[in-house]
Amino acid sequence: MYHNPVLLKESVDGLNIREDGIYVDVTFGGGGHSNEILKRLGPKGKLLAFDQDEDALSNSIDDERFILINENFRYIRQFLKFYGIRKVDGILADFGVSSHQFDIAERGFSTRFDADLDMRMSKKNSVSAFDVVNAYTYEDLRKVLFQYGDLRNANAIAGKIVSSREEVPIKTSGQLKIVLQQFLPKHREHKILAQIYQAIRIEVNQEIQVIKELLEQVPELLNAGGRLSVISYHSLEDRLVKRYIRAGLFEGEPEKDFYGNIDVPLKKVGSLLVPSKEEIAANNRARSAKLRIAQRI
Repeated sequence: MYHNPVLLKESVDGLNIREDGIYVDVTFGGGGHSNEILKRLGPKGKLLAFDQDEDALSNSIDDERFILINENFRYIRQFLKFYGIRKVDGILADFGVSSHQFDIAERGFSTRFDADLDMRMSKKNSVSAFDVVNAYTYEDLRKVLFQYGDLRNANAIAGKIVSSREEVPIKTSGQLKIVLQQFLPKHREHKILAQIYQAIRIEVNQEIQVIKELLEQVPELLNAGGRLSVISYHSLEDRLVKRYIRAGLFEGEPEKDFYGNIDVPLKKVGSLLVPSKEEIAANNRARSAKLRIAQRI
């Protein structure tokens, strides 16, 4: 299967779908969430979906109520405008990397394969993992590894990469692993490599920036009472979502009125949802998923 949708029922339930509503799935992937939304829409309903990965186009759904847009979801406002849509009734996002992207060796996302350092979610991206590893300054590389990989020894790892690439470019994941061998003790090799890969991948695809850009557009795009349903996979993503729902900001505190109230565009719906033990047993990649739901006030 291209991708096993995580928290499928819960995330689509969170949209509180109206049969004649307009919805957006900003992370189409294998189409699991989109198919579930379409099942709940009536003949007058509409669903638009985004996926920047060209591979996802082969999963497009033949349904006159459905439009698939091969672009990054950061451009959601422009494309809705292009299709004559000002407001929608719900937006669903399932962040992170699809199973398909992990499983195709040459995409370079997985630590399991020796492949070219790529990690681009769209082949249109000008920056690949090769560029981050071979062209970033020591300081920029250190920052990426520390901020996005939570690596306490980011200084030493960045230093080793910089000194090694001066002798010969680091072109493949296998070469990178050999270069970093001293930082990969047998019992923790997979975990540390996963953190390094995550950091590089987030930088390549500007994942934190595009999530911020999406969230900032949500209040103006949702109808009053419209819902946002978001699945995150690591604390960086989840913190952004949680904070934006609570405060309408990513940093600092919102302004309070004379009575101490804050004016925020979204309100939390229900509490944080995580996959059941059964779902995690059936799909190990669901283990770190967190679902948050909000409503436009």
